[in-house]
Amino acid sequence: MARKSTTPRPAKAHTPLRAENRNNNPSPEPSRSTSVADEVSGVSGPTPEAAASFPVVGIGASAGGLEAFTALLTALPADTGMVFVLIQHMDPHHQSVLTSLLQRATVLPVQEVTDGMSVEPNHIYVIPPNSLMSVSRGVLALSPRNQHSIKNLPIDHFFQALAEDLGSRAIGVVLSGTASDGTQGLRAIKERGGVTFAQDKESAQYPGMPLSAIAAGCVDFILPPGRIAIELARINGHPYFRSVHDDEFSLPEGAVRDGIGAVCRLLKTATGVDFHLYKPTTIGRRVARRMALRKLSALQEYLQLLTEDRTELNLCTRTSSFMSPASSAIRKAFRRCSD
Repeated sequence: MARKSTTPRPAKAHTPLRAENRNNNPSPEPSRSTSVADEVSGVSGPTPEAAASFPVVGIGASAGGLEAFTALLTALPADTGMVFVLIQHMDPHHQSVLTSLLQRATVLPVQEVTDGMSVEPNHIYVIPPNSLMSVSRGVLALSPRNQHSIKNLPIDHFFQALAEDLGSRAIGVVLSGTASDGTQGLRAIKERGGVTFAQDKESAQYPGMPLSAIAAGCVDFILPPGRIAIELARINGHPYFRSVHDDEFSLPEGAVRDGIGAVCRLLKTATGVDFHLYKPTTIGRRVARRMALRKLSALQEYLQLLTEDRTELNLCTRTSSFMSPASSAIRKAFRRCSD
């Protein structure tokens, strides 16, 4: 594995946070007290409504998947408050023993999915053979695999449904496997404001699927499975994931609004584009997402990062990474001011 470095690694299109850029200690949990990040995310702490909403983590794998799944589940804390849905490429003509094998690796309940099953936090759900799976309002739906289709893409199928249903609370993970299933699904999750992971090539038995997603520029974190588990637990504690509905997001007045204004001014200086043309809520959610990914809880810390880290600033000036998802009206506004 490449030697560790404490400086950000430049990238042509996107800079995922690689394992080499992190120390080997678990990341500290963010403080549960109200912070600037809480305010940027439009929430000030758990509420009864927020407690009823939870992130769903889709985890896809093909060849080499059992080892990768086992490594991730073994390192996963028992009480993350998340739902985990596993999509494994399987022989459509044989009964799967994956559920029983994975139950040995974790104290969390592991169940094979049946049609219409409702999901619960701190549970693991496994797709059955010869099936495609989707999710809507916390209910998993199964449909028969198309036997006449040349390509079998159950990971993309589920990830795209997950992105549509949960938006910023959708999380996608692509582990060991061949070909490219999962790439389009991760892109959909990221475009809706969710967070994406891929297994690093050094730990993957078959790195084809993770490398496809990484090459497409739709991966936020590149880590071995055990480190993915630790990072999943960390990001779920960030205020960005505690806002219940994307369309109910709001910004407070005062210092935080001024801080978002300072971010917009930095971006305008770098690009000549006035990001005040975007809705304040859209800017706020994108800033909060970047703070979650960079392990920051205070807006002032993120402002300092933007002034010191050219890679982060360049990333934010690309609307496909920073502003997605954006409405068609917002995209048109950006095109008008770029002409």
